[in-house]
Amino acid sequence: MKSSIKENNSKKNLLKQAGILAIAGIISRIIGLLYGSPLAAIIGDEGNGYYGAAYAVYTIVLLVSSYSIPSAMSKIISGKLAVKEYKNAHKIFKCAIIYVLIVGGVGSLVLFFAADILVAGRSATVLRFFAPTIFLFGFLGVLRGYFQAHRTMVPTSVSQLLEQIFNAIVSVGGAIVLTNIAGTDDPSKRAVYGAIGSALGTGAGVLIALLFMLFVYNVNRPDIKKRVQKDTHDEMGNSEIYKMIFLIVTPFILSTCIYNLSTFLNSTLFSRILMHVKNMDESEVAYMYGIFNRKAMVITNLPIALASAAASAMIPEVSTTFAKGDTDGAGNTVSKVTRIILMISIPCAVGLFVLAKPVMMILFPQRASLDEASMLLRFLAITVVFYSLSTVTNAVLQGIGRVNVPVFNALFALIIQTVVLSVLLIYTDLGDFALCIVTILYSLMMCVLNNVFMHRYLPVYYDLKKTYLYPSVSALVMGASAFCVYELFEFLFSFIILSKYFANLFATFFAAFIASFVYFAVLIKAGGATEDDIKRFPKGASIAGILKKIKLL
Repeated sequence: MKSSIKENNSKKNLLKQAGILAIAGIISRIIGLLYGSPLAAIIGDEGNGYYGAAYAVYTIVLLVSSYSIPSAMSKIISGKLAVKEYKNAHKIFKCAIIYVLIVGGVGSLVLFFAADILVAGRSATVLRFFAPTIFLFGFLGVLRGYFQAHRTMVPTSVSQLLEQIFNAIVSVGGAIVLTNIAGTDDPSKRAVYGAIGSALGTGAGVLIALLFMLFVYNVNRPDIKKRVQKDTHDEMGNSEIYKMIFLIVTPFILSTCIYNLSTFLNSTLFSRILMHVKNMDESEVAYMYGIFNRKAMVITNLPIALASAAASAMIPEVSTTFAKGDTDGAGNTVSKVTRIILMISIPCAVGLFVLAKPVMMILFPQRASLDEASMLLRFLAITVVFYSLSTVTNAVLQGIGRVNVPVFNALFALIIQTVVLSVLLIYTDLGDFALCIVTILYSLMMCVLNNVFMHRYLPVYYDLKKTYLYPSVSALVMGASAFCVYELFEFLFSFIILSKYFANLFATFFAAFIASFVYFAVLIKAGGATEDDIKRFPKGASIAGILKKIKLL
């Protein structure tokens, strides 16, 4: 009986910690979205393009050198802590520090000296300012992984929030200072300087997060020392530890690299084909890429993060059930998770499609690119559904031990996407709309391929009406109501509010609020959602409570 209680408490703690990390991730995304608006106003779409192209390369080098370290360290060290080998756990931690010192150093040097090879034109200058961040992030990753191995996500979550807050402050502040230094005579120089300011913000955020994690480590150091001194287990050799780190980190690197190569390849092909094959001006190419990558894509990432948070809280249940041999139970859980994800992602996609221009005007109100950015957002809205489902199926396949399946799926989708983008850019004049098309294609392929393979290993059965039909119909009714309410309130507010921006802001707020009510009303009354379903949402108990008060549940 005690064992059962202990197991339940452990499971609850795991879910709680995963929830903390997921919420921190969502808040970080929101901060990133909010500071992106003033930043875009300062550095412009051209500056955003230079930053976006440099950031895509920085992400790949970061993935290879440092980004996979937290997950890998957590896995290695937690295994030693489980059998109370505190001495070996701490020795692995120290060896990991040396590992990232070398690998991060090499990554920084590659980024700095090979910038002109990795990106085209002015983006290379921006990329060099990311080099120190690569070096710092490795140490931050090891510290985060060390505390995650101790089953506490609070230090990592707080450090993520600090990282994003300081990133926002320094990015905006740095962009203001550097664009003023650049002056107004050369718009492209001003755009590059602004992008450099944003790159410095990324580094500042990582530095602050690292200092916080070092503080946490020093606070816990006496307890760590005591446990290490009391441990009587045999000590592992350095070569054994480095071999273990390499063997565990490498699969993490390969998988995360392939998942994230899409943005890097899109950016590289887009800039090089348009500049060197179509002979377009670099400023124009950067302008288009900035609108796509730093406006439309950034907005779609937020609802995907919401869906991912819902999934991350439920996936451990799938892994545990499957590990016990209960494949039917695991399949049943997956079907429930999928229903919840679609209940979130479908209305988000419809909402972004219908209110694309009002939302874009709130976050990125630059008039010159408003129409183009809004149209791109409408195109990309459908990817919210595809990427949300892909996130779940990725996690499920990894949770049941089929780690390589989503990696091969991603690689196949990446090859197809690369070929299609090359053809579209060379033989059409679609420009950044070609990026939208291949993003939709890639997300759809990942969604379909992962689902096909998941059904091979798990008996997952969907109630088609509750899973697909009811959320889709409810979202369409919601979309129609959102459009009508927005048009009505925008018309009324235009008479009493002189500022067009604030008239749009308030009209969008009322439209979103009423549309949310309409969606849940239609969905629940049609039988598409129960109280138990609603409680599975992030903050689901609070939502269920509100729905009960207004007699919808």
